[in-house]
Amino acid sequence: MAKRIMVQGTGSGVGKSVIVAALCRILTQEGYKAAPFKSQNMSLNSYATADGLEMGRAQAFQAFAARKEPTVEMNPILLKPTSDTGAQVIVRGKPIGNMTAREYHDYKPRALNLIEDCFDKLDRENDVVVIEGAGSPAEVNLRENDIVNMSIAKLLNAPVVLVGDIDMGGVFAWVVGTLELLDEEERELVKAILINKFRGDIDILKPGLEFLEKRVNKPVIGVIPYFQDIRIQEEDSVSLAVAKGKKTVTSEEKAITIEVVQLPHIANFTDFDALEAEDDVLLRYVGGGEELSEPDVIIIPGSKNTIGDLSYLENSGYASEIVEKARGGKCVVFGICGGYQMLCSSITDPEGVESKLEATEGLGLLPATTEFESHARKMTNQVRAMADLPFYTGEIAGYEIHMGRTYFSDGEIKNAFRIFERSGEKVIDDGGGGGAVYGNVIGTYIHGIFDNDAFRRAFLDHVRARKGLPLLRADETKSEDKNKTGIDWDAEYNKLADVVRSNVDMDKLYDIIFFSSSERYG
Repeated sequence: MAKRIMVQGTGSGVGKSVIVAALCRILTQEGYKAAPFKSQNMSLNSYATADGLEMGRAQAFQAFAARKEPTVEMNPILLKPTSDTGAQVIVRGKPIGNMTAREYHDYKPRALNLIEDCFDKLDRENDVVVIEGAGSPAEVNLRENDIVNMSIAKLLNAPVVLVGDIDMGGVFAWVVGTLELLDEEERELVKAILINKFRGDIDILKPGLEFLEKRVNKPVIGVIPYFQDIRIQEEDSVSLAVAKGKKTVTSEEKAITIEVVQLPHIANFTDFDALEAEDDVLLRYVGGGEELSEPDVIIIPGSKNTIGDLSYLENSGYASEIVEKARGGKCVVFGICGGYQMLCSSITDPEGVESKLEATEGLGLLPATTEFESHARKMTNQVRAMADLPFYTGEIAGYEIHMGRTYFSDGEIKNAFRIFERSGEKVIDDGGGGGAVYGNVIGTYIHGIFDNDAFRRAFLDHVRARKGLPLLRADETKSEDKNKTGIDWDAEYNKLADVVRSNVDMDKLYDIIFFSSSERYG
């Protein structure tokens, strides 16, 4: 049976996912077979596994940190919010329907057997399982039907490290208050405190740490510095909003400006990490009434509520701006997944999968129509496709996570990406399955498309050519010390592991993992 360690937090966004990824990489570097586990995740950033199932992207990121192929056992339940009070519920990689908050609250007790079955598999196959909680364990109104925080720690007899974010302010009160709201058994499971995102002089912080240790009678095993030089894939748009608010980069030295419309239900914004890493690109998210500038590229990203977010574009004025800029030839408009669907002339939803509206007009930039179908026909696949674009013809890889099919209605529209393999099986594409190009408007269902180095560079050179700028081929953007045509994720995991290892008392952490973990649970 595997040892286990659980990372819980004083709240959302304190860095639990990142710490779990770091521990997965550290343990792997030390020769242990490690795996991440999060019983329930709420996020619109998801990932399609090799066997065509859907899971939280954060757990996929953590699995890669452990040098493992992601599997749905690492994230048995994924909630994808469709509104403020409802979500699509995905169980062991497959959607079982939409539920209101009340409906899901009543459903949760039935999920414990499933969660335990998934953990059992990881338990048998690994030396250590690194478990992640969600939000805060001190939400007293959620304690009765908790299936992700202290109930899981107790079920698995997992020692807990409690993470607090000092950058938000009030971390001492946050830690003390969290522990005060736990019952005695739960407090006993918390073995240590970890302070995250510290800026400043550690000597000035030490009196506060000494006070905290005496107050809660638990050791502070580390203080992780605030870092901006390590790339991580964020779990949800809360972190995106924070990063957007802090961004101060100007476009003076950037050749290409890309603006991503920050939809209310934006999904899989990690699609744009590789673009943001390019030296000649300024990528910014625009939303909340902020005006579009005069970008070279406008991207409409994925969405978990395509019709609702399309309404947002219309009501906010972004729709008319995007259409005007596209039809005026001022920029390239690129839609991914839900964004691709919004570019169509119309969207129909006869079964009420997303909306009570049976039909609604799209932006009309692609002569095509999208029809939503039942949850049972959701497409979740890793794919390979051939691109057929004026600026690039070649193979690409990515993944699709979508409901609905898109059908062309004009002979002038062309299939831009012909999918020839889904989840390892050869297929014949269904016309609009891969994507479309119509003048300066491009759409695709393929997430991760910009992670393909050759395609990404060809697309950016296409934009440069439109501006009369010299092209930068992929081999011209490489140097001995940095591959500028892509993100070396393995190196980023190692950097993350180095930072955590050098700022945590690893001897104490190993004691917690190997001497506090029970050999058996349940």
